[in-house]
Amino acid sequence: MARKQTTLAAFPDDGVLDVESRLTDDNHASLKLWLRMLSCTTLIETEIRSRLRREFGITLPRFDLMAQLDRHPGGLRMGDLSKRMMVTGGNVTGIVNLLEQEDLVVRDPVPGDGRAYSVKLTPAGRRVFKRMATAHEGWIEELMGALTGTERTALMELLSTMKRGLNSPEQVQD
Repeated sequence: MARKQTTLAAFPDDGVLDVESRLTDDNHASLKLWLRMLSCTTLIETEIRSRLRREFGITLPRFDLMAQLDRHPGGLRMGDLSKRMMVTGGNVTGIVNLLEQEDLVVRDPVPGDGRAYSVKLTPAGRRVFKRMATAHEGWIEELMGALTGTERTALMELLSTMKRGLNSPEQVQD
């Protein structure tokens, strides 16, 4: 199957207006790369949000919170959920409240700490999340379908190199 080639010009050949549409031929290659990565991420995230809403009636933040809890069957404190999801405590509280109303999570006081709560998936929450996670994995596989297995491996290696560089102390400059 022939793959469509795209360019880094101001308007990609596919006619989609996204963050890349602000590029000009004079922009630095690093900026072009950053906006291409951001465009791809945004397109995938938008599609996943839409499918989660349509298929399961759930938002991406609620799915993400359930994914965190699925990885930690013993539960997580509200503050830990906030850090892991990189959102405020108020956001986590709102999401937990909604999921608790649907009997998908339970909030238990942390022994010895009258202010802290641990949140965990209920058995119903585990079943619902398993169905959503299976669909989500298939969607990601489908959305990455434009890349061959070799290309996926190469991209993963390149992004790993970039991530290591971003996490190194030498990257921090005044």
